Amino acid sequence: MDSDSKLLQKRITTLMFDMDNTLFDLVGAQVAACQAVAEHLGRDDGKELFSYFLTSVHGFESHENIRQYMEERNIPVNSRYRTACQVYEKIKLQSIIPYEGIPETLRSLHEQGYLMGIVTDACSRDATLRLEKTGLLPYFCCMVSFDMVKVKKPSPEPFLFALEMMNAHAQEAVLVGDSPHRDIEPCSSLGIRTVYARYGDRFSRDRTHVPADFVIDIPEELHDILFHLQENTIFFKD
Repeated sequence: MDSDSKLLQKRITTLMFDMDNTLFDLVGAQVAACQAVAEHLGRDDGKELFSYFLTSVHGFESHENIRQYMEERNIPVNSRYRTACQVYEKIKLQSIIPYEGIPETLRSLHEQGYLMGIVTDACSRDATLRLEKTGLLPYFCCMVSFDMVKVKKPSPEPFLFALEMMNAHAQEAVLVGDSPHRDIEPCSSLGIRTVYARYGDRFSRDRTHVPADFVIDIPEELHDILFHLQENTIFFKD
């Protein structure tokens, strides 16, 4: 091993998780919600509605995407928009379920004494509802949401705020996330070890060359990574 390589000096105590598409498939839930809205409006083009959420015009969570979809199809907004949004939120939440292996993995890590927190671009109300729906909320000691820090990832502020809340140093922490740009890159720059949850990445064209320290294709693989880190047998990049 190169003498300039840095051996892990601090025991891993803290785990930070992205939420949407890392713990559960939000995209799938949104697709189901969009289809329900389209049917509610007497149409069968839910995928077209979902395409509005993928643009940067209003944002990935904004109801304004529904408004634009309706206006461009001459669907009366004044009388039907509010109900359409209610249908969207109801079906989206109902459709959110944890990825296979996530509940068992989080339960095991919690029992092992890891401090676990959420770092998400969602607002705290939505994040709490989703974690309650999936039964995962009790495993996390804290949550950093958009309305708390007023900036979104890949800004480093949400991750730094999470470290501060959990009283942890970067060298003690591991981040698990599905987005190379919004999760992996900022944490790598902060000196936080990174685990790319490839199973949840629905947007990257190339999922084979991601600059993460580790890659997992099922949640259970996180156990082996943490075991090796705790054994001080893994060296990380300069």
